[in-house]
Amino acid sequence: MHSAPSVSFPVGRSRMARRLLGFLWTLGAAALCAWALQFSGPFVWRTGLLLAAVLLAGVSARHASRLGEGAELRWDGQHWSCNGRASFHAATATIHLDLQSLMLVCLQEPGRRAAWLWLDRACLPARWLDLRRALHAAQPQQDPPEGLVQP
Repeated sequence: MHSAPSVSFPVGRSRMARRLLGFLWTLGAAALCAWALQFSGPFVWRTGLLLAAVLLAGVSARHASRLGEGAELRWDGQHWSCNGRASFHAATATIHLDLQSLMLVCLQEPGRRAAWLWLDRACLPARWLDLRRALHAAQPQQDPPEGLVQP
């Protein structure tokens, strides 16, 4: 199998990622409100604890949507690299969410914390398909489940 050609792609603010995270946070907040209305009683401290958790999740989601801003993700044919707040030089990239025009990718370099990046087609539409090809070509091969015969 041939390796995907080298490509570089800017990592910037993703409006779609912010909307997706905001939508998920809103669902969580609505579920908390429904729970609080249904089960309010002598355990008011539980409601306060859950409210604090939802607020913390909102702050974390906002912070996560800004990670990687101003960085550039590069594929050299063998390894991924990224400059920015946390630079990576010989990392592997794993796709965790692929929505065709928005991807959540985890960069991992041995011995370091992983970096999560939201990649948005709107940042550079001309190179989006090249980036997708490189990400999918670089995915580690998974062994088939036991008992499944490959042709």
